[in-house]
Amino acid sequence: MTEVSVRFFGGPLDGRVQPLGDTEPVSGTLMRHVHLHDGPKIETHYRLGYTPETGWEYRLCGLATEVDET
Repeated sequence: MTEVSVRFFGGPLDGRVQPLGDTEPVSGTLMRHVHLHDGPKIETHYRLGYTPETGWEYRLCGLATEVDET
């Protein structure tokens, strides 16, 4: 079995490629990423999609929001 990978487009993860893991990927799945480095926590959301031309990809969806920790 070959490893399935996904590429990220937009936001702080732009350009990253990583394996999708052992579970079967499902188009439309949302992934939340919280950026914790040097300043306020910033939350971004990515939606998983697939095309035969590019394979699996996470695209940034919506606007990034600052996470309030109070």
